Amino acid sequence: MAYTNQKIVIIDTGCANVSSVRFAIERLGYSVTVSKDRDVVLGADKLFLPGVGTASEAMKNLQERGLISLVKQVDKPLLGICLGMQLLGVLSEEQGQSGTSLVNCLGLCDATIKKLKTGDLPLPHMGWNTITPTKGHPLFKGIPAGSYFYFVHSYAIPVNDDSYTIAQCEYGQAFSAAIQSGNYYGVQFHPERSSNAGAQLIKNFLEMSA
Repeated sequence: MAYTNQKIVIIDTGCANVSSVRFAIERLGYSVTVSKDRDVVLGADKLFLPGVGTASEAMKNLQERGLISLVKQVDKPLLGICLGMQLLGVLSEEQGQSGTSLVNCLGLCDATIKKLKTGDLPLPHMGWNTITPTKGHPLFKGIPAGSYFYFVHSYAIPVNDDSYTIAQCEYGQAFSAAIQSGNYYGVQFHPERSSNAGAQLIKNFLEMSA
């Protein structure tokens, strides 16, 4: 069942993957708005928070656009993508080029974002990898076990199966591939670049009941 009458909004963070997320949603037959307007964002039924770059730069950008308090007011399902997922955490080790202290994030998920410890494996973790859903979550309905998703990142949210982790991935260490904290969801991979499995995940998110 497609909820095509939903108001779907991509929060306009100004980052580079906004357009690719919009195209991925439109390919599924949905209309979508890109906006940072308060009334549009808070009037949405489903929201996406995309992000690429570093946590420090992204939080500075959100601050300049007046989006930090706005995202915290959202009470409908919101899906953070890649860095957008990490920004849902409390603190990040990803300070950018000149920073030396932890970066304050949105604090919507009780997690600290840490640099991956991958041993001899190169960073960033870039390319296709499989994930393991940990709770039979509806976000992964109809996605076969062993499906591949596309990742590009050097930092990640640790696994906490008892709290927020709903899928994990292995790259030198286990990390959260997907999280949920109340109405806030996040995926570390790029579903908009993950072929059929990614399209199914976006569809699942759009069809989940609030």
